[in-house]
Parts: sequence; C-alpha cells; structure tokens
Amino acid sequence: MAELTVDRTYGTALFEAAGDLGIKDEILEETVGLMELFEKEPDLATFMKYPSIPAREKKEVIKNIFEGRIDDVFLNFLYVLVDKGRTTHLQGILKMYIKLIDEEAGFTNGIVYSVVPLGEDKIKELEEETSKLLRKNVKLTNELDTDLIGGVKILAEGKLIDLSYRKRLEDLGNQIHLV
Repeated sequence: MAELTVDRTYGTALFEAAGDLGIKDEILEETVGLMELFEKEPDLATFMKYPSIPAREKKEVIKNIFEGRIDDVFLNFLYVLVDKGRTTHLQGILKMYIKLIDEEAGFTNGIVYSVVPLGEDKIKELEEETSKLLRKNVKLTNELDTDLIGGVKILAEGKLIDLSYRKRLEDLGNQIHLV
C-alpha cells in the first residue's frame, strides 16, 4: 500500500510540475521512452532499484545516459528520486504519470489477460467493446495468464469481464444442472 502512495505522490508531483510548465506531452514522451528503455535494458532498471548503490553513482549514470537527451525538468526529477531514495519506485511513478495523463484525456486503463500475447488489432477490438460496455474510453494492456485455458479476462474500472473458456464451461455446467 505504501508503494502506491509513493507512486501517486511523486507521479502527481511530476504531472503538476509538467502542467505548470506546459510540457506534459514532452514529459509523457520521455516517460514512455524510459519505460521502454527499462524493458530493453533490464540491468539498468535493476541498477536503479538497487538500494545499496550510492546516490552519487546513480546520479552519475543518469547524467551520462540522459543529460542533453531529456528535458532538464525530467532529469532533475530523476535526481530528486535518487536523493530521496525513491528509485525503487521509479517504474511505478512513471506508470502513475501515464495514468494521470490518460485520466485527464478521459481514458481509463485496464488489463486484458490472455494465454498468448494478443495482436494490436485484437486489443483495439477489445478496447472498443469494453469502452461501450463501461461507457468510458478504455486503454488495455495485455498480460499473460497461464492459468487460462483460452479466451480472455478483462479488468477495468474495478470490474472483471470474464470471457474465458473456463467461465463459459462453468456457465454451461450450471445451465445443465438447472435442467
């Protein structure tokens, strides 16, 4: 729970600072870029999270990688996270910033669970259907769930839409028992 508070506090601070300076889109682009970099370079993400690495070393690495490549506001924000010992929360903070941007644009985020990765077309189709159902614009991210037999489960706005084969079989079994 404390993680969510830290993520929200710092994500909101970045969101408000970017808004005050009129650079929300630039910071969003850099936030997404940093998240992608962490996916491509997991050692960098691990380095940033590791609490026993001195702040001086982390700041030097950040400077060498990002200085002149990202907005100074974002660079200084990363330095603040290092100084405050919050780099273990960096990815959560970045996700919170993206969530706040989406909420401001009228989107809500959700997760579509599947056995295999879904293509962009299928995700878009599920986003449209979920948006109609919830009467909100929904952005879905795909996560794998090896417990599924097939089909998908969608979690958005605290609601679970279960379109899995297991659920369909349970429903069919319940109908048979009623007869």
